[in-house]
Amino acid sequence: MDRIRITGGVPLEGSIPISGAKNAALPLMIASLLTDETLTLDNVPRLADVQQLFHILANHGVDTSFQGKRTGQDQLAGQTVDLLARAIVDTTAPYDLVSKMRASFWVIGPLLARMGEARVSLPGGCAIGTRPVDFFIEGLRALGANIEIEAGYVVAQARAGLIGNRIRLPKASVGATHTLMMAATLARGETVLENAACEPEIADLGECLIAMGAKIEGHGTSTIFIEGVPRLRGARHAVMPDRIETGTYALAVAMAGGDVTLEGASADHLEKPIELMRQAGADITVTNRGMRVRRNGHGIYAVDAETAPYPGFPTDLQAQFMALMTAGKGTSHVTETIFENRFMHVQELARLGAKISLNGQTATIEGVKTLKGAPVMATDLRASVSLVIAGLAAEGETEVSRIYHLDRGFERLEQKLSRCGAQIERVSA
Repeated sequence: MDRIRITGGVPLEGSIPISGAKNAALPLMIASLLTDETLTLDNVPRLADVQQLFHILANHGVDTSFQGKRTGQDQLAGQTVDLLARAIVDTTAPYDLVSKMRASFWVIGPLLARMGEARVSLPGGCAIGTRPVDFFIEGLRALGANIEIEAGYVVAQARAGLIGNRIRLPKASVGATHTLMMAATLARGETVLENAACEPEIADLGECLIAMGAKIEGHGTSTIFIEGVPRLRGARHAVMPDRIETGTYALAVAMAGGDVTLEGASADHLEKPIELMRQAGADITVTNRGMRVRRNGHGIYAVDAETAPYPGFPTDLQAQFMALMTAGKGTSHVTETIFENRFMHVQELARLGAKISLNGQTATIEGVKTLKGAPVMATDLRASVSLVIAGLAAEGETEVSRIYHLDRGFERLEQKLSRCGAQIERVSA
């Protein structure tokens, strides 16, 4: 099993291209099930989760082809993919595929809308909380679907098609918003989705669906209006830049020091994280190339953070921000309000010398002058990269194992960091 080895203490200098957002690419790929024409996606990241979803979509009959790179194009640039679901050959998403990645459950919306039936395994994914699918099921029932749970599968039917309705989500769920918005595009009549999640990735999906012929307004706000249409067509759409990758590399620069331009980054999607990073001592400016991040000469200051739905501080940056706070001057507090089991990185950061105590959903971090390199183990996607961030500043060598978690969400992380001077390499077992 591969590991990542880091020798810390080297400031980062140079530029890092920001990949397409995983959290946008996955629902965009799933949207290909809604049409029998080709959906072309640009800037698709090369990630294990993306590859896994290709397998799942192929099981339903989606043909996938990859367009070649243009002359002179950066080798770290995203790929262009054509997805064609001319005929859905199977409406079952089996356990052995869905259990590996939670987002694959979202195929239930397009399958049900286009084919009138779907049989989808209950999902898997990172072990960071229960994250039930009740909101999905009740929302699809409100659209007229008959749904039963049978032997670990959600079995849904709408033989006469889905019917628009007013749906209020009990909680602003990103996955439920994606799924119900896709399903409603082919429903008869108007659907109003209230208390919808407002993440930029939902707005990105909405723009792609509109390009495919959907009638949608309010995507990216808490109330989305969808007027169903008989069919959708093919389209071309570029995946938005990954705000979580952007924030992660910005935090890495703040931790290790240096001066890095994050090429193609969108600061508009990171207002709260940028505010907190500036309070912690990072100098962040928006440029015509993206975002420039520098660490000033006064060290890192302790800053409190609390996760919240967008536009608040994202839970997907919580572990990375905590890594930065381990070197902060003074005491900081990080509170997790989204998932109930997302502090698994705390024990591993402690192996590097971090001083962190937990009280319920709040972590108290006492900043230390120096972290010390040590062997550590990744426990989930975002926790794994927090260990990389800490290792970049730690004295000596840090070795991160179980990095298959990293490969699920960060494209060529070691190449991107090493080209900025980081002493980081992938080591095969």
